[in-house]
Amino acid sequence: MAVNLQKGQRVDLRKSDGTALRRVMVGLGWDEADKSGVSSAGFFGTLFGGSNTQDIDCDATAFLCFNGKIRSNEDIIYFGNLEHSSGAVRHMGDNLTGEGEGDDEQIFVDLEDMPSGYDRIIFVVNIYKARERAQHFGMIRNAFIRICDNENGREMCRYNLSENYDGMTAMIFGEIYLRNGQWRFNAIGEAVKDNSISELARRFA
Repeated sequence: MAVNLQKGQRVDLRKSDGTALRRVMVGLGWDEADKSGVSSAGFFGTLFGGSNTQDIDCDATAFLCFNGKIRSNEDIIYFGNLEHSSGAVRHMGDNLTGEGEGDDEQIFVDLEDMPSGYDRIIFVVNIYKARERAQHFGMIRNAFIRICDNENGREMCRYNLSENYDGMTAMIFGEIYLRNGQWRFNAIGEAVKDNSISELARRFA
C-alpha cells in the first residue's frame, strides 16, 4: 500500500525489495470546488472585482536545482518547456480545467539519468492568472501529489492537501532531493500568494 504522508514527512524512494527507484512518475491532481451557492470563493471574487465563473487552470511545474538552486530557465519544466535538456525530466502537458478523475498533470523523472550536480527537484502548482481572474486555492478541493514507480505503476506515497487555502494562489507541493546518495521525497504543502511560475522560481534562484 502507498504511504499517506503528512506535511513535512520524508520518505526514501525505494522499491518493495529495498532497491532504489530508477524512474518515477509524479502525479498532481485537483478538482474545482462546486461553483453553486454562496462561498468564500464568491466573497473573494467580489473583493477583487473579478469573476469566478472561469475554469481554474492550475499549472504544475518542476524546478531542477543544481547544488540546491535553479541555475537557468532551462531547469524549469512546465507547459512551455516540457522536457529538460538531459531528458531526465518530462512534463506530459497542460490541463486547463482540472476536470476528470486521477492525475491532472504528470511529470516523469529518470533518477538514474539526472546529471551530476542536480540534487533537488521541487514540484509546485500555481493558478494561471489568479489575480486577474480573482481565483485562489480556496476554490480548489481534493488536491494531491503522489509518487509512483514508473517501471510497474505502483503508487509509493501520496500527500493529500486538506487545509483551507483561501486567498493563496500557488502551492509548493513537495520535493525529491538527494541525501547521501539516496533520493528521498519531502511533503512540503506550503501555500503562497505568488501569481506566476517566475515568481515561484525566484524563491529558489
